[in-house]
Amino acid sequence: MSGESDAQVIFVIGAGGGVGKPLCDRLAKRGATVIGVGRSEDKLKSVGDHCASTLTLDAKDPDAVSEAVSAIVKEHGRIDGAVNLAGSILLKPAHSTSPDEFRETIELNLTTAFNMVRAVAQPMSKHGGGSVVLMTSAVAEHGYPAHEAISAAKAGVIGLARSAASTYASKGVRFNCVAPGLTDTPMASQIFGSEPALKASLAMHANGRAGQPEQVASAIDFLLQADQAHVTGQVLAVDGGLSRVHAK
Repeated sequence: MSGESDAQVIFVIGAGGGVGKPLCDRLAKRGATVIGVGRSEDKLKSVGDHCASTLTLDAKDPDAVSEAVSAIVKEHGRIDGAVNLAGSILLKPAHSTSPDEFRETIELNLTTAFNMVRAVAQPMSKHGGGSVVLMTSAVAEHGYPAHEAISAAKAGVIGLARSAASTYASKGVRFNCVAPGLTDTPMASQIFGSEPALKASLAMHANGRAGQPEQVASAIDFLLQADQAHVTGQVLAVDGGLSRVHAK
């Protein structure tokens, strides 16, 4: 058991994704013990050098997430940080969104977040606290056309984080969200692959630019660090002003 180490033990769901790669790199460079999780074994191979270990699982499965957390605690003695990067983007108005599409959007974005919170809250409470970072979006707090399903899911993530922050604050467990705007990752390929869609999206950002994965990873890393022990229940926007500043 390596629980005696001062290095943070950090559990990352979606480690092989667009934000997961630079995040795992940052965490490893500052000495954290990173356990990378994802659905694709091939994607996880790309972060293998930055992770103490990797696990293949579907974060929509609550039992799989709980079993992974139990295994990590058994191996390392605790979990200090947890990040859920699982998610999706669906750009359709409500009348064009099928029940299956809505269900999948909720499961990928909100259910995976809940499964992480459910699995890590008690282990963190028992071992001195910790930090949980969930991914929401600028679209959760402001209305944008053709975003009904994803806005509902991401708004649910904010509610989940704030309620959990209240429930577990006395145990030293913090829950915060990072809310990116348009970010240049494979998840946003449908937007970057369409010149009209990309132009329209960039025009809504006050700085006129898309975010980079490293910028989002930096915000997540900030919230994970023990120095931020007084930060909980917050939404940190990394969105070029999308959620708060009007573009010219």
